[in-house]
Amino acid sequence: MAQPGAKRTFVLVHGAWSGGWDYARVDSILTARGDLVYRPTLTGLGERVHLSNAKINLTTYINDVVNVIRFENLSDVVLVGHSFGGMVISGVAEQLPDRISRLIYLDAMVPNDGESARDVCGKIWDGMIAPFVRDSLVLYPFGATSQSPPMDVPQPLGTYLEPLRISNPAVRHIPTSFIAMTKNGQTNAGTDKMGVDRARVRNWPVFKMEGGHYAMREQPANLVKKFDQVLAP
Repeated sequence: MAQPGAKRTFVLVHGAWSGGWDYARVDSILTARGDLVYRPTLTGLGERVHLSNAKINLTTYINDVVNVIRFENLSDVVLVGHSFGGMVISGVAEQLPDRISRLIYLDAMVPNDGESARDVCGKIWDGMIAPFVRDSLVLYPFGATSQSPPMDVPQPLGTYLEPLRISNPAVRHIPTSFIAMTKNGQTNAGTDKMGVDRARVRNWPVFKMEGGHYAMREQPANLVKKFDQVLAP
């Protein structure tokens, strides 16, 4: 567990189709104990859905988070990326490794140099995502979570197609962990190749957490406890 009185700065990056709203209850728990929390919404999603357009790509998302860290003058950041957010935090770390004290991939994509999110998805793209591509958007493929905000919204296709360049050697010195969601103690064999398998190849500590993919929605208090476990000295 975290040391009593130890305050941290969290930047929580949501996944595809989502928004900063997804971390609202996690934010409340962390803030109540004195931690500083930022949960930016990526351009064109969540409350910024009115900004959605075909020119938005992965670089846009990376800049969204980079600029929060720069303009808020944050340091010693615990940078968390959920699901697709793993692509985003990987790009942020490339630019600001000196501002980040810990990277946490929350059931997230782990890209290699030169890969796009579509590349990381592999066969899952063709079977699960491609049928929901409409012009310049990717519709939420799992059914409507709500008919009114907060809700998942279509995401610009370019964010899935732009490759990410990974070359900054300083990133390798950032302590990095992976939280893998499990069912009956087992990870999802269908998606392991996108994240946890890659984490293990990199020798990152892997922490298991029982529950569905959207831990921040379904069990925010338990997710905060898992963060504490990951961050324990």
